[in-house]
Amino acid sequence: MKTLTPEEIGRLEETARLLRVDSLRLIHRRGAGHPGGALSAAEIIAALYFCILRLDPARPDWPERDRFILSKGHASAVLYAALARRGFFDLAELDNWGEVDCPHQGHPDRFKTPGVEMTSGILGHGVAVGAGLALAARLRKAAWRSYVLLGDGECQAGIVWEGAAAAAKYRLANLTALVDYNDVQLDGPVHEVMPLEPLAGKWRAAGWQVLEVNGHNIRQVVEGLETAREIHDRPTVLICHTTKGKGVSYMENQSYWHGNVPNAEQLRQALAELGEVQNG
Repeated sequence: MKTLTPEEIGRLEETARLLRVDSLRLIHRRGAGHPGGALSAAEIIAALYFCILRLDPARPDWPERDRFILSKGHASAVLYAALARRGFFDLAELDNWGEVDCPHQGHPDRFKTPGVEMTSGILGHGVAVGAGLALAARLRKAAWRSYVLLGDGECQAGIVWEGAAAAAKYRLANLTALVDYNDVQLDGPVHEVMPLEPLAGKWRAAGWQVLEVNGHNIRQVVEGLETAREIHDRPTVLICHTTKGKGVSYMENQSYWHGNVPNAEQLRQALAELGEVQNG
């Protein structure tokens, strides 16, 4: 298992901070987006793209690459920020993010954006697609793994559990799901809208290995993902306990910021809290 040095942890934490900054700037500039869930997933995305995933930005279609699926596709800002900082395309390409004919749509499109493995839209399909990819790797005797990031509200959808059942049936140990468990969705707290608990018990009952981590603790996220690689008889899910809108005081735990856009003053405050100075 990979053991992170303090310097490596520091670099990943700084990457997560930059992904938050990028996400907010992108959403503000576009005038649309989902800041709350982008901010809550920053450490998860940083751990995946800058530590765990086997990728080659110069060859987005490299056959031996690991596959990552953003099932909660509305949080695309943080994915685009990671892809740009990982070298798949220049960050400046995101200046017209979401416009007609732009390669970077509001929900990621695998036919338009290099590094995107699944076109998203309707929630809930990531686990089933991830299971299909993991099964394909087995049939090809390939070493690459599949990873799927879900929202917690997304886990209210039945299709998630159909995919989970299929993955368990085929004992797809090369599949890892991560749940961004921030307990806030569009209409309010998840535990009020449609409670998920006992979430860990549901995944276990579906036949998965379950690990629970602090989703803002880089060491725990990376160690959880490394542990998943060592499990050979079933798929693994990391339940990542997070905070919606993490890092911005007025956004944290507020359903309003699921899909609303900060104005100029709110952006300045957010960037200041994230240790960044807005240019212009």
